[in-house]
Amino acid sequence: MAYETSNPIKKIGQAGDSNSLWFYTDDDAIAAIAASGYFNSATKELKENDIILCVGSNGGTQTVDILVVSSASGAATVTVVNGS
Repeated sequence: MAYETSNPIKKIGQAGDSNSLWFYTDDDAIAAIAASGYFNSATKELKENDIILCVGSNGGTQTVDILVVSSASGAATVTVVNGS
């Protein structure tokens, strides 16, 4: 699946004018969430080097990871890298 605005990422912090810290939880696997384009519907919220604390699911078991946005601002495709 892909990110849906009905289950939005939640901003939990920002250091001045710099990057933001986000929280996201979904039943998708972390690998799916970290795939290029998953957060395309959030291009207006996310920017390069933002950090997403992410809770996903693996066979019904919750998993957690840290994702770093590698491109988003003005991009058609949001890409993230697994930061763990």
